[in-house]
Amino acid sequence: MNKVPMTAPGFNSLKEELRWRQQEERPRIIEAIAEARAHGDLSENAEYHAAKESQSLNEGRINELEDVITRAEVIDVAKLSGDKVKFGATVILVDEDTEEEKTYQIVGDQEADVKLGRISISSPIARALIGKAVGDAIEVNAPGGARGYEIVGVEFR
Repeated sequence: MNKVPMTAPGFNSLKEELRWRQQEERPRIIEAIAEARAHGDLSENAEYHAAKESQSLNEGRINELEDVITRAEVIDVAKLSGDKVKFGATVILVDEDTEEEKTYQIVGDQEADVKLGRISISSPIARALIGKAVGDAIEVNAPGGARGYEIVGVEFR
């Protein structure tokens, strides 16, 4: 069984989503199915079919969450230290072309959200960063072409 690395906040948000899907969303969907069933003929009942589809998607997500939570390897980033980039590190980069500064935290696949500055450990930029230190330059093959960055900071927070 492969372990899934993630930070404590990411683990807690997955547990919260699982709780919500099991205790709030599941009963709501069951109620919608019962209400749609009361309308009669199920073969042409769009509400019934939509509710069953919603139930299927919800149950699939519940199974996925249970699997990931079971395999989770929670890493306490606050206990990490060092000068090299590794899982959980918050990395400050400067784009070599635009001189724009960007900050990313390297997190697990399930908790990645680029808009919030959290990139997946399996993303191309994270793979290029792992093992590097402040002052190192990296090149990342992005969809728009190769991009160069210099690492100006590594923090564990």
